[in-house]
Amino acid sequence: MKKHEKTHSASETSSKVRAEPCATLPDGWAYDGTLDRIGPLSENLFKAIGKPLKRKEDRRLVTGRGQFSDDFAIEGQCYAVMVRSPYPHARIRSIDATAALNTPGVVDVLTGADAMADGLGPIPHNPVPSTRFDVKLTAADGSAPFIGPHLLLPTDKARHVGEAVAVVIAETAGAAEDAAELVEIDWEELPHVSDSLDATAPDAPTVWDEVPGNTFVDSTYGNLEETDDAFARAAHVVEAKFHLNRVTAVTMEPRAALADYDPETGRSTLYAGSGGAVRQKRELANVLGIDASDLRVLSYDVGGNFGARNRAYVEFGLVLWASRRLKRAVKFTASRSEAFLTDYQGRDLHTTVALALDADGKFLAMRADNVSNVGARCVSLSPLSKGAGLITGSYNIPVAHLRARAVFTNTMCTQAYRSSGRPEV
Repeated sequence: MKKHEKTHSASETSSKVRAEPCATLPDGWAYDGTLDRIGPLSENLFKAIGKPLKRKEDRRLVTGRGQFSDDFAIEGQCYAVMVRSPYPHARIRSIDATAALNTPGVVDVLTGADAMADGLGPIPHNPVPSTRFDVKLTAADGSAPFIGPHLLLPTDKARHVGEAVAVVIAETAGAAEDAAELVEIDWEELPHVSDSLDATAPDAPTVWDEVPGNTFVDSTYGNLEETDDAFARAAHVVEAKFHLNRVTAVTMEPRAALADYDPETGRSTLYAGSGGAVRQKRELANVLGIDASDLRVLSYDVGGNFGARNRAYVEFGLVLWASRRLKRAVKFTASRSEAFLTDYQGRDLHTTVALALDADGKFLAMRADNVSNVGARCVSLSPLSKGAGLITGSYNIPVAHLRARAVFTNTMCTQAYRSSGRPEV
């Protein structure tokens, strides 16, 4: 460097550097050259953003080479058909399968009594969110909530329309369907309740004797005293009640499962589309009372999920159990009507929300009372927990108070569905 040239410190140099794009920006992207110290934009940022990507799976799927659950078959497999409750709430006095067992092609008819005799357990859903970011949900007394054991087949009562109470195994699907209609059940129809607010009424039918009043989660959050004070001095209070209706996923492929048992190794294999094969392997092994290493769960192409396939279904456990008893492969495929009735469903939240504002319309406080309808058994409390933590949204609301309740009803179970509680609030 020559003596007459002026030198600059590193800080002086960097302060005068203006970023220049080193890649052609995609359509719709803007670049502001007046900004200091943002550094040069890396071309790596724009290898995917704003550009069409070649899809990897489309050719295989649109040419019929997908591998969905119902596509799998094993030579010599049997077929399972469920006998389902026509009532939302009814006691099972007796089940007579004599006529069904005498039907040509029928291999076996299994009931809740058989499942109990074989030592099968309930599906361990573990529905209470437990990360440090989740809103903690408890019973009213602060204890762990009773979730309602989810047996593969009930022995006492059916608690919603479509609940499986027996399974017919036959050489063909047609023979199983015919025989299922011959299973005779002596029902004692009981009072039922389908709406969560109705279920909290003092004279509402009880879904589980262990939970009088049907409310098994009742938790509060926030600062009640400061919230009440803000509402007392508010110039304006607005309140609204909403019911987020129940929905079902309507997956393209109704759920299906094929179970195969290898008597030489003592291992079972389950072919079933799901949102998590590892979780289902663990939970179903627990139901069967076997080591997880003796169960393999294979989930290939899934014909739709949205949360509906994230948890294990009773039919998955039933085909695994039946295949181990019979030492043959057993397959179940739901009809569209069965899917509408018994896929895990979503939403169904009643909420009452109130907002306190000052004379200028500035938010002072918020109150909310959320009541979640979990159905006949609690599969997941994620929607209630996630929604509880987000009631104030992105707004500056100084104080808030929330009551969050979960209630049993005589309906199919609800589960996390498309963003798990966030759309509800």
